[in-house]
Amino acid sequence: MNSNVFFGELLIGLINGAFYALLSLGLAIIFGLLNIINFAHGALYMLGAFAAWLLAQYLGIGYWPSLIVAPLIVAIVGMALERTLIKRTYKLDHMFGLLLTMGIAAVLEGLFVNVFGAVGRPYGIPQPFRGSLSLGFMFLPVYRGWVIVVSAVVCIATWFVVERTKLGAYLRAATENPNLVRAFGVNVPRLVTLVYGFGAALAAFAGVIAAPVLQVNPLMGGNLIITVFAVVVIGGMGSIVGSIVTGFGVGLIEGLTKAIWPAGSNVVIFVIMAIVLMVRPEGLFGKATAIGSSGPSSEETQPVHFGEPNEYLIPIVILGVLLVIAPFFVYPVFLMKVLCYALFAMSFNFLMGFVGIGSFGHAMFLGGAGYATAYAAKVWGLPPEISILIGVACATLLGVATGYLALKRQKIYFAMVTLAFAEMVYFFCVQARFTGGEDGIQPVPRGKLFALLGLGNNLTLYFVVATVFFLGFLAVFRAIHSPFGHVLRAIRENEPRAISLGYNTARVKLLAFTLSAALAGLAGALKVIVFQIASLPDVYHSTSGDVILMALVGGIGTIFGPIAGALAIVGMQDYLAPMGQWVEVLQGLVFVVCVLLFRQGIGGYASRLLRRPL
Repeated sequence: MNSNVFFGELLIGLINGAFYALLSLGLAIIFGLLNIINFAHGALYMLGAFAAWLLAQYLGIGYWPSLIVAPLIVAIVGMALERTLIKRTYKLDHMFGLLLTMGIAAVLEGLFVNVFGAVGRPYGIPQPFRGSLSLGFMFLPVYRGWVIVVSAVVCIATWFVVERTKLGAYLRAATENPNLVRAFGVNVPRLVTLVYGFGAALAAFAGVIAAPVLQVNPLMGGNLIITVFAVVVIGGMGSIVGSIVTGFGVGLIEGLTKAIWPAGSNVVIFVIMAIVLMVRPEGLFGKATAIGSSGPSSEETQPVHFGEPNEYLIPIVILGVLLVIAPFFVYPVFLMKVLCYALFAMSFNFLMGFVGIGSFGHAMFLGGAGYATAYAAKVWGLPPEISILIGVACATLLGVATGYLALKRQKIYFAMVTLAFAEMVYFFCVQARFTGGEDGIQPVPRGKLFALLGLGNNLTLYFVVATVFFLGFLAVFRAIHSPFGHVLRAIRENEPRAISLGYNTARVKLLAFTLSAALAGLAGALKVIVFQIASLPDVYHSTSGDVILMALVGGIGTIFGPIAGALAIVGMQDYLAPMGQWVEVLQGLVFVVCVLLFRQGIGGYASRLLRRPL
């Protein structure tokens, strides 16, 4: 390999590492001092870049003033978000803070896409930093060298302030014992707001220095945030030193991988994250946390009332009747899409609502089963029932492997391991030849069910899908009301007590995770038969976000809630599609409203209103 190319890739990796370090530093400060997993950090990074671009375009303010002005603007925005929205999640489970900031990110990115479009905007390199320097073995662009230096300086200065000054001591004390700090006359809420604003300013600063290197784009933060989360987890959630060292280190490893095996550079960080969490759950520089494995701590997240099986008889009969008559009033293809996603939402709800563990990678089961089903039906020419079984088997095996490794971790670390495995599956689907790349596998033949029933007719296929859905619903219902289901709820509410009673909670959770994966796989296999295509969006992390939203809107921990949530979200996405990117804004607003005001979801509030379990 040419040495210039090799060192060039390492340089790019080091520059990326500078951005990773700055962004993960802001995330670590916010998590370490506020216990908030800030998914909106990527959007704040984007806001910093856009603030610099807008200052230059409309006010003629150049790069150097923007290094100060843009972070200040974004810090004010961040503090406003913290005071009005984010502070409401401090007493809730970590998952709700993450979901809220995920919604905020979707709103901000959607707004900027609608206003400025998805096309990147150039931002010029400042005059003193144009050109390059010869280092003998390579040419170093001056501005890129500046990015590395200034990032390192800001990171070290931040570490010094947090770890070695009186202000930093106050910050750490406010996290561990806010009442004691208040006794010394410190305004803790204001301190918390300032910390969040500082973390937002760091993200914005990274956006400003990235603007001349990367084009200013509304999606630039969304494309980066998953990687930055991986950096934070590897370094240790809340660890300042871990974020800095791991940020630069991961950037270099990414650059080295790109020089040796370009295709692997997209997934190497997630492989590292999975390995680190297997060996050291708290990360390389992190400390063991008190984050447990039980479910959400807020009483508002619990099901309103969990009744006996016979109390659900009438609602189940009504559901069956609606499934029979619905295609005569509503377009069958839309209904089939709703039923597929309802199965998908039920699979996540089974895991989150009745076991208390949330997966960020559920899309790998939906999409993985879809690809397996499509390949079996189109390439091997197998009938639909066998193809679907192959897809479900694929998702089940993937669930066993992922669950066996991921369930050794707890709460947010478990969620991040599932995300890491999902990113690996996505990478595999991008690179494998049989998946068809961007085009996917299409057209997938529907075939004949049991060699008798042709599925080419939409109405016929609808009743097949509705039957499978109803059987899947009954299987979940039976599992929840079985002795196995009672053990699951015992683990969710108090896992140490369940262990003291003699239950092998690790085995029970693995079985539950596998069943959830199989149900998600069934949804993906059916979806492929319905729409006759298996494609990359089904394994992308945004699909995992969609299923979380469906479960949240429907009511986590309710029986019928996931169906209502799937109907609401799929309906919104389909019927509001002419609005374009505004749908993403609306979806983000739904996230925010549900976390702040509607945590029990449709199912929970309907159950209260009707005074019967749903």
